[in-house]
Amino acid sequence: MKKDIAEYVGRCLACARVKAEHQKPSGLLEQPEIPLWKWEQVAMDFITKLPRTSSGHDTIWVIIDRLTKSAHFLPMRETFTMDKLARLYINEIVVRHGVQLSIISDRDSRFTSRFWKSLQKSLGTQLNLSTAYHPQTDGQSERTIQTLEDMLRTCVLDFGGNWDSHLPLIEFSYNNSYHSSIGCAPFEALYGRKCRSPICWSEVGDNRITWPELIQETIDKITQIQQRLQATRSRQKSYADKRRKPLEFQVGDRVMLKVSPWKGVFDSRRKAN
Repeated sequence: MKKDIAEYVGRCLACARVKAEHQKPSGLLEQPEIPLWKWEQVAMDFITKLPRTSSGHDTIWVIIDRLTKSAHFLPMRETFTMDKLARLYINEIVVRHGVQLSIISDRDSRFTSRFWKSLQKSLGTQLNLSTAYHPQTDGQSERTIQTLEDMLRTCVLDFGGNWDSHLPLIEFSYNNSYHSSIGCAPFEALYGRKCRSPICWSEVGDNRITWPELIQETIDKITQIQQRLQATRSRQKSYADKRRKPLEFQVGDRVMLKVSPWKGVFDSRRKAN
């Protein structure tokens, strides 16, 4: 009888809807491929609802290269039209680094607009839309935003003034800070040498190398960065998969889908495609 009861409860739709979950999240961690070259694949996000400065800025557009981890922090207004955002993107990113192959972003209304999609389609850029901390993304934009917010608070508390006046210095500091995932600073990964600044005059020499040597050194550097990224991602995947379990579905299988609407949380039944 105990077996019959367990089988009956297991088939009960009401029980499946209301019972508490005691199993690991389904599906192992899926990561995007490592980029092959600098500034070909980027991630971007917005920091909104910041205190309005005297220049009218209340938002920061964060754009990160997924290979070298170098970033640009663009001050803007939340009320900017898509035309202004497109001009800002072309003037600050495309002019400096060329057209990107793909962009990872969340489903912000600006990124899902028809204008933005048509612009990127005309440029030949693929849009990969996701949500924050989704397994399909590497969380690079979210992690960079956390660091940027900490640096902004420090500068405003220590020096005062408007936060946008400190943003260029913060971007310089971020791009010249050591990143464990790539084993060097983003500036060094991007340009192949350490940044020459008053802090490290003696560390950056004036060695002259020929073009063939420069090309080979750049290729070797990219290969080394990709190997370090692969090691870091493998370690991250092993940690994440400890709290997950592999699960596969066949076409026609029925599954319980948990959704979280604006109000309340409930379960609904969907048919797998």
